[in-house]
Amino acid sequence: MKKEQRTGIIIAAHGRHYLAESEGRRLQCVTRGKKTNVAVGDIVELTLTSPDQAVIDKIQERKTLLYRSDQYKSKLLAANVTQLFIVVATEPGYTDDLVSRALVASEAAGIAARLILNKVDVTENLAHTRRRLEMYTAMGYPVHEVSAKGRPEQTVDELAPLLADQSTILIGQSGMGKSSLINLLIPDADIATREISAALDTGKHTTTFTRLYHLDAHATVIDSPGFQEFGLYHLSEGMLERAFRDFQPYLGGCKYYNCRHLLEPQCAVLDAVRTGKIARMRHELYGQLLHESAQTLY
Repeated sequence: MKKEQRTGIIIAAHGRHYLAESEGRRLQCVTRGKKTNVAVGDIVELTLTSPDQAVIDKIQERKTLLYRSDQYKSKLLAANVTQLFIVVATEPGYTDDLVSRALVASEAAGIAARLILNKVDVTENLAHTRRRLEMYTAMGYPVHEVSAKGRPEQTVDELAPLLADQSTILIGQSGMGKSSLINLLIPDADIATREISAALDTGKHTTTFTRLYHLDAHATVIDSPGFQEFGLYHLSEGMLERAFRDFQPYLGGCKYYNCRHLLEPQCAVLDAVRTGKIARMRHELYGQLLHESAQTLY
């Protein structure tokens, strides 16, 4: 008897266990063999093995893939996303290192990025935080000021139009209020997460896996666990310089065609750092990422 074939979308991943949605049903999925290169947001071809279980036969071609990597392995964040929301807050403090790394990853993957400044009703550090974010607005990244708990209606009014017809992933460090935003934008998110957790048999660890929610037929939102590090060991030198949006006006302006923008004479990028057109912190991060790229073992 020929087993039934289906197409589905991966809505959650936990270790080597996946949950797909197909024709209104949720299916527990495994991969063939030991491959674990499936990401939330992937469109997959499946073979049903029981009414609620399936094997992933093939991943359809991805439009985009966002991932982070350390020296030894890569960690897929999401596939087929069109935009990235980086959630920061007035308190606790966020790290520019993580924000910049996420922006570099989005540029390298061809994904639009926006910064969401949450908790703007906490005014004590607001002016200082706005000044910190000017580095990103100067590069053309939009910053949207919201307060999920303090001004919920205004927050929805600000963000809902941005989510329309998009596949959006939200990332942020722990404590930025990302969960509050998700619960505000997707009223049934808590229930859906509990259901997904039960289906994946993950127990109570509902914050440790990435999951996808449908806003409507044309828009999805992906929530990823909070993390403090964003390795980019997979980006080559050439990819790195192009992924720094603030470097782009100066690329091609150096004396040497193979300039690495570190110590070389007559380097247009270094000149821009010296004159304040590129933030020194961004250039330091570029040097750090070049160093990491040279350490890759996989």
